Amino acid sequence: MELMQFTAVVLLTLLMLKLLLLPRRVAVNPVAGTARWLMVVGIILLDIQFLLQFSLGLRDMGVTQAVLVNLVLFIPASWTMSLAVICLQQQGRVSRIDKLVGGVVWTVALVLLGMAVAIDGQPLLSDSPELHWAEVTASVCYLAMQGHYVYKQIVNLRSMRSALQDYYDSDMDDMLRWMKLSVMVLMVLAVMVPLFIFVESKGLALFGILFFGGIFFLVDSFCGYVASSSLKKVSVAEENRDREDEERSCIDGEQSTSSSVSELTADVLQHVEGAVNRWIDHGGYRLSGVNMPSAAEAIGIPRYQLSAWLRHKGLTYANWMTDLRIEEAQRVIKEHPDWSNEAVSVHCGFTDRTYFQRKFKEKTGFTPSKYSHAEAV
Repeated sequence: MELMQFTAVVLLTLLMLKLLLLPRRVAVNPVAGTARWLMVVGIILLDIQFLLQFSLGLRDMGVTQAVLVNLVLFIPASWTMSLAVICLQQQGRVSRIDKLVGGVVWTVALVLLGMAVAIDGQPLLSDSPELHWAEVTASVCYLAMQGHYVYKQIVNLRSMRSALQDYYDSDMDDMLRWMKLSVMVLMVLAVMVPLFIFVESKGLALFGILFFGGIFFLVDSFCGYVASSSLKKVSVAEENRDREDEERSCIDGEQSTSSSVSELTADVLQHVEGAVNRWIDHGGYRLSGVNMPSAAEAIGIPRYQLSAWLRHKGLTYANWMTDLRIEEAQRVIKEHPDWSNEAVSVHCGFTDRTYFQRKFKEKTGFTPSKYSHAEAV
């Protein structure tokens, strides 16, 4: 147990240094900078927790003593690390309730633990039934807190994915995969932590390995995300959604009819359909890197109309563009079986051959080469 605690102190110290030594551009970005410091605070609190466990030998004193320190430091650590993820997801716009939930839970836990110590009349690190039940109640409060944050993170994640799908002409989910996995890790840890901190067995060592692996993945992926261009790409996509909403609101305010512009009239749908088809006939979708506003401008319609038309069709912009390009790739492969995958992907507007091959197989069930062979037969 002592070796695991010492290893935890070393690992968390290294993760803290990794966060502090991120490139200068991270500190300049206010969103990334705030999220980075929230994560640093969380890691420092975890580091202090395991340092106290190791130096004071709390596990040898008993489960109750170890749990007391765990709750006092783990709740604020989990609070700040969860806020770090939410801060990134919401571009720094963290709601007041999200800021306060963790603080309220931590305060309640401290009050419960303090009252238990005062009632039993024993020294702070003494075992007593009152302290045990205070710790159980505080753990339930922690579960409720983490459940709230996991729910908000899942909602935010879906919103981010939707913004990306409606702005970029290709699937950008890869840049959010770490966040999806991190939310899952936080959810699993939220359930497992209260269960394991009250036991003293060999299973605790196994949980420790899973816990530190999860924390390492979270922090390492967090650093990679804020240091890359992904944060900016997500910000651009969400700004586009905000502009589209503003545009829709302005037009809707000018209309005298009761129908919302988000639900286009039959005449407008027909007009959009015709403009879109003319753009497709001219091969506008074959230009790589065409985002949704650029496509709407080239088609000659407002972006909110293109967005509403796609929703009417049950499509996202990224999926629509991919479908058009895959259809073009099928035609090209039939007419030019001698073309390489690279030549086909470039012609159709794909910027990445691997992405083209993966999407082609998803849509047709064949790789491009097998599809070409099947057509030849």
